[in-house]
Amino acid sequence: MQRSNGFVAATELDLAAIWAAAQHSDYFYECVRFLCNAIGPRQSGSSQAAAAVEYVRQQMHDLRLEVRLEPITVGHWVRGKEKAQLVRYPGQVIDANQKVVVTALGNSLPTPPEGVTAPVIVVETFEQLARLTSDEVEGKAVLFNHRFDEFAAHAGRWEQAYSSAVPYRIEGPSRAAQKGAVAALVRSTGLTGFRLPHTGVTEYAEGTPQIPAAAVTAEDAELIADLASRGEVTIHLVLTPTRLPATKINNVIADLKGSELPEQIVIVSGHLDSWDLGTGALDDASGVAVAMDVLRIIKAVNPKPKRTIRFVAWMDEENGGEGGRAYAEDHRTDLVNHIAAVEIDYGDGRPLGLSVCASDDRIAPLATVLEMIGDPVGGVVKVRNSPGVDLTAMNKAGVPAISPLQDARNYFAYQHTAADTFDKVRADELRQTLQLIARLVYALAQYGD
Repeated sequence: MQRSNGFVAATELDLAAIWAAAQHSDYFYECVRFLCNAIGPRQSGSSQAAAAVEYVRQQMHDLRLEVRLEPITVGHWVRGKEKAQLVRYPGQVIDANQKVVVTALGNSLPTPPEGVTAPVIVVETFEQLARLTSDEVEGKAVLFNHRFDEFAAHAGRWEQAYSSAVPYRIEGPSRAAQKGAVAALVRSTGLTGFRLPHTGVTEYAEGTPQIPAAAVTAEDAELIADLASRGEVTIHLVLTPTRLPATKINNVIADLKGSELPEQIVIVSGHLDSWDLGTGALDDASGVAVAMDVLRIIKAVNPKPKRTIRFVAWMDEENGGEGGRAYAEDHRTDLVNHIAAVEIDYGDGRPLGLSVCASDDRIAPLATVLEMIGDPVGGVVKVRNSPGVDLTAMNKAGVPAISPLQDARNYFAYQHTAADTFDKVRADELRQTLQLIARLVYALAQYGD
């Protein structure tokens, strides 16, 4: 019997069974545990990333899904030594210096082996840097002391806080180099209070000199800014990262084949790679594990959904996004048959709603599904224009990108830091995301004709 909302009664019963199964699941939690505690950091190109691919492949095989590996070529950047100290500053006492806690930004060039020593010039915005002449910046280290908006993040506007701060990490080093700087420092993109440096990728603009780039903790950024307001500050910085030759790695694909419309695909996904400081528990072992459990639960409830449900464990989200781009290119002829792509990539927080990035004509057919599945979180559906790194290429080709609007206040304390470890994962919070996403994915697979 077809209901007015587009679901048959049997599907509604299945949705209830999926909710109950997710409520009692610990599978996702054990997957996070293994990825973090047994395998550890999973940076693109590393042997641990390859081990994670094999673990997920085997798990999907054991669930008797149709599994394959899709190869991609990724850069292989390896972090080396990281050390910084202030060697000259106002009020300095004899034989004293100040340690600065730093971590190299992803893809950063190294300093010379002996390091670089340079005066520090502090700016808070790109506009302030633009007002400086090249003579004022040449030979100096530029510190971008742009503060992460903690008030906004704690108030639930974490996306606003992050999107305001992250351009300084991505673009800052190149902008500083254009002015003649010999190094760039970027205030960490995250919450203060832990003196943790937050790494993340930086992108060197084509035709611009490439200079060493590091994140400094919020506390140390404040220290440098305070001292610089009183006189000249000089830093000694040592970074020894290495760029190795590009290497092959794989996205993991697993299909639960559709019984009526197998050519139509609903993706549920997370990214398997992580930064190397911690073990990538929140970013993004949690998301991958939820996506894995979604397939497990749905298959147990109905092994023959109407449409194909496809699990993807993306590689290289952190270091360049090659996994998502390669998938869109490899599947360009059948993207028109992708109903939607879901990714979980904001840690362990409970869902507050759903986020959708799609054109108006693609949102309309999904509206009933999204409204129905949003009910457990108040029916909140936010339409936005940011699909996330892995889904960008697909989204540009017209595939709707959907993600849970998770409570990310916990996430931004630990993301991209040494503290992103398994002990931070709150199973009860993450289980609520599993309940929502499992229902959403199944509803997308079953809805309509």
